[in-house]
Amino acid sequence: MTAYRATPGDADRVVDGPVPKHAQLREILRRAVERELPPGSPIPSERELATRYRVSRLTVRSAIGRLVDEGLLTRVRGKGTFTAAQRMELQLYLMSFTGDMRRRGLVPTTEVLHSGVENPPQQTVDALGLRAGEAAYRLVRLRLADGVPLAVERGWYHPGQVPGLLEADLTRSLYEQLARHYGIRFTHARQTVWAESADRDTARLLGIRAGDPLLVFHRVSGHRGRPVEDMTSWYRGDRYQVTTQLDPSPTEQGGIP
Repeated sequence: MTAYRATPGDADRVVDGPVPKHAQLREILRRAVERELPPGSPIPSERELATRYRVSRLTVRSAIGRLVDEGLLTRVRGKGTFTAAQRMELQLYLMSFTGDMRRRGLVPTTEVLHSGVENPPQQTVDALGLRAGEAAYRLVRLRLADGVPLAVERGWYHPGQVPGLLEADLTRSLYEQLARHYGIRFTHARQTVWAESADRDTARLLGIRAGDPLLVFHRVSGHRGRPVEDMTSWYRGDRYQVTTQLDPSPTEQGGIP
C-alpha cells in the first residue's frame, strides 16, 4: 500500500476509547481505499497492518473482513487482499461473453472444464424438448477476461439442433461457432436471475472464497422457436452488477403514487 504514509498521522491512529479498535481501523482503511488507492491496489498484510497500527491481527482481520463484505476490498487466494475493481455492468440481452469482453476492451479466454454426452435432469429435458431418455451435450467452461476468472458456465445443448457440437473448438466463442457451423443465431431466450453464495468448487474455479456472493443467470435460448441451449452461469458478485430501468406498467401509465 505505497500510498500510505510510513507513519500514521494523528487522524490515522488507533487509540483506546469507546470506539472499538476494529471499527477505528476499518474507517482508516476505508479512507485509504476511497481517497488514495486505485482499483486493484494491494493492501499490506495483516502482520504489517498490525505492526503499523499497534493492534492485534484479530483486530486487523475483523476490519478487513467487514470491508470485504461491503465490497471495498477483495481477497485473491494465494496473492493477498486488494482494493476491489470497479464492477462491470452485466447486460441483460443476448450477447456472447466473448463479444461482451471485447466490447469492453478486455481479452477474453475460455477453459473447457468438461464436455460430454450425458443424460440431463428432467428440468433440462423439459426445457430443450428432449424425448424421455434422450441424451444431450453437456459443457462446463470457465470464462476469463485479461486472465481474471469471472464466470463459470454449465450448459446443456440439444444434439438434434447442433450435431457434433463437442468436436468444435470450445475455447472460442460458442455463439460464433453456432452461427458459423449451424447457422444458429439465438432469436429469443427466457432468463431468470438470482443471488447465491459460492460453493467450494465454484469458489475454487473463480479464485474467491466459499460463501462469497455470486450472480446466477439461468437462460434457455432458442432459434426460430426451437430451444437449443439450457445454460446456467455463475458470475462473481464482486465484479458485476445489474441495473434495470423500471417503467410504470401499462395499467399505471398515470404514474406511481
